[in-house]
Amino acid sequence: MIEWIEHADGIILPVKAAAGSRENAVRGEMDGALKVAVTQKAEKGKANKAIIALLARCLELRKSQIELIAGATNANKKFLLRDVSPREITEKLALFSGEQRR
Repeated sequence: MIEWIEHADGIILPVKAAAGSRENAVRGEMDGALKVAVTQKAEKGKANKAIIALLARCLELRKSQIELIAGATNANKKFLLRDVSPREITEKLALFSGEQRR
């Protein structure tokens, strides 16, 4: 189960990131976090931008609604998803409970 946290501005989503992968994909859940893979290398914030783009597409949000708030140089990251309700994020994350490629 993905252990998101309610925040005054929305939801804090924990993400386990793998940069330099063969494809951009959401890989399901890992240790309470959403596991994602992106093709961009972890240099100069490129992978973080690719993760934001992937999350926006997969969670049907605007990139401007997603902000990296912790883990800029770490595989374990936290993203603030603005203007998202707990019910809405629970429904969207349920789609990724197993391995799901997008």
